[in-house]
Amino acid sequence: MLLRKAGTRMDIRRGKGTGTFIVKILDSQNATWQGSVTWAERQKVQYFRSALELLKMIDGVLIEDEGGES
Repeated sequence: MLLRKAGTRMDIRRGKGTGTFIVKILDSQNATWQGSVTWAERQKVQYFRSALELLKMIDGVLIEDEGGES
């Protein structure tokens, strides 16, 4: 997957939970990314300071959303 600085749309599937996230890489320092991620279905925006933090955010949202659906 190629990520561009302008922003990339990613469809992520985890179990039954799915989500569309728009990732905007604003800067790259200390060998990692800083930017914002928008959860497209809910129009929620969060900022991240590292790629690991970004992945944890996305995973947390999908787990939370999966738990809310019954």
